[in-house]
Amino acid sequence: MRRARVDAGSLAPSLRRYQMMLFGKIYQQLCGLQKLPWSCDSRHFWGWLNAVFNKVDYDRIRDVGPDRAASEWLLRCGATVRYHGQERWQKDYNNLPTGPLHKYKIQAIDATNSCIMSIGFDYMEGLEHVEKITLCKCHYIEDDCLQRLSQLEKLQKSLLEMEIISCGNITDKGIIALCNLRNLRYLLLTDLPGVKENKKENLVQVFKTALPSLELKLNLK
Repeated sequence: MRRARVDAGSLAPSLRRYQMMLFGKIYQQLCGLQKLPWSCDSRHFWGWLNAVFNKVDYDRIRDVGPDRAASEWLLRCGATVRYHGQERWQKDYNNLPTGPLHKYKIQAIDATNSCIMSIGFDYMEGLEHVEKITLCKCHYIEDDCLQRLSQLEKLQKSLLEMEIISCGNITDKGIIALCNLRNLRYLLLTDLPGVKENKKENLVQVFKTALPSLELKLNLK
């Protein structure tokens, strides 16, 4: 009897989906451990693990499209997304909707308490429909993240609202870069210890000049 040959290439997509699903389940369990007291060693471990979560899979972006790949990255890192035309936020990595790749377009991103890093921001490069981004208590968000985000041409066109709250590594240097988001209509900045109070007036003037129609709310303390 001749054995049927299995094409390894045909198994690759199924294997990848299984690996990503398993990865999501493991991540959800690890998130609970992050709440335990930190030691020096544990900080190094979580820094390494979060870098793994943020590593960009360019093959995945090519295979499933930017919105699906970015959704997987964001949820893997603890963020949530909302798709255009939907009210429900996607929170569970393993319950992301399936269907035509062009159907689900990210309209809003809430990265509260997530571990997104600048090294993962290439996932955002192809997003064309994002209108709102919330960065709240994002310990790995730094000035270079905002600078990178503000350079993305598609976000420069689509982004209307942004909230940056309790991100301790952000300074006025990163905030000023957001002036490149030329269609931004609303910007909330609150509890940002890296932005000194004496820089507040300068920020107001810079945004007033660059984005005169912007509604800017500042509460830096």
